[in-house]
Amino acid sequence: MSQIEVSGLTKVFRQAIKQPGLKGAVKHFFTQQYRDKQAVDGINLTIEKGESVAYVGPNGAGKSTTIKMLTGILVPTSGAVRVNGIDPHKKRMENAGKIGAVFGQRTQLWWDIPVAESFSLLKDIYEIPDGVYRENMKTFTKLLELDEYIHLTGRKLSLGQRMRADLAASLLHNPEIVYLDEPTIGLDIAVKERIRKFIKHINAELGTTVMLTTHDLGDIEDLCSRLVIIDHGKIIYDGELQAVKDAFARERTLHFQLGKPASALAHTLHGIPGIISHEADGNQVSVSFDRFAVTAGEVAGQIMKLAEVVDFRIDEPSIETIIRRVYAGELDLAEMATEERGVV
Repeated sequence: MSQIEVSGLTKVFRQAIKQPGLKGAVKHFFTQQYRDKQAVDGINLTIEKGESVAYVGPNGAGKSTTIKMLTGILVPTSGAVRVNGIDPHKKRMENAGKIGAVFGQRTQLWWDIPVAESFSLLKDIYEIPDGVYRENMKTFTKLLELDEYIHLTGRKLSLGQRMRADLAASLLHNPEIVYLDEPTIGLDIAVKERIRKFIKHINAELGTTVMLTTHDLGDIEDLCSRLVIIDHGKIIYDGELQAVKDAFARERTLHFQLGKPASALAHTLHGIPGIISHEADGNQVSVSFDRFAVTAGEVAGQIMKLAEVVDFRIDEPSIETIIRRVYAGELDLAEMATEERGVV
């Protein structure tokens, strides 16, 4: 049995239609009108224990609604959900004891007491054994640098401090699954790196299943091997992150710093199969190539035959461009996912 099993999951919200002003309010009081908004539309999803999955999509695609149904906060309109073999909304207490959740826009810390006391309260709520609590606090303090602000009240924390404290709070009870909804939103580079390192630690060392929703493509590439994209309530792609990059992010770019300009460079590069484009500006040369048609070593070898290479760097394929094109409707990843599964 998979750790998370979702079948035909649907969520429809009923929204009131009201005209503006007092007249509209009175009219709605006597003749109510509503419309249905389908946030999640019959999705199927399975996640195995220990996976780290990026669950992404544009705003309003249904990401947070899905997470709320998996945590038991929302009741599905139809379909089935099983998390660790139980129905989350029917057994919310049992489910809550086995999961952790971090919502970037909200906190589970108490505003007016020190962070250390918030952790102590969570220890009592989850009935965490003393030994487990001490060991977790030791690990989290080291990885998240809690000691610099654990004595402060929740309201005095910076955004980065609050996010690190919320991560620790959500994992004190050793949950089997952690849902992370925009965990690095608004954070600076140093704090993001620390949080990513911590998430990778709990996934690799503790075997915690991670389900991540984010608009930060750096989070996806650094933390996840599997990518699930949802749009208008439907899953349009579910597969390996590397497979998407191999199919749609074929282009790499080598940037060279030369000892002096090389006049014969442009003509030579033009004849190499796999070269997509090249651009020279004085001693700077950039060469874009199809990484499945020609290797970086072959491109670099041709350059070195014609000029003295002082330095170089390579831009790897990025998932950012792909997802942006998916959101814009330029790529059909659903067809690719079907081909991956061998479905004709």
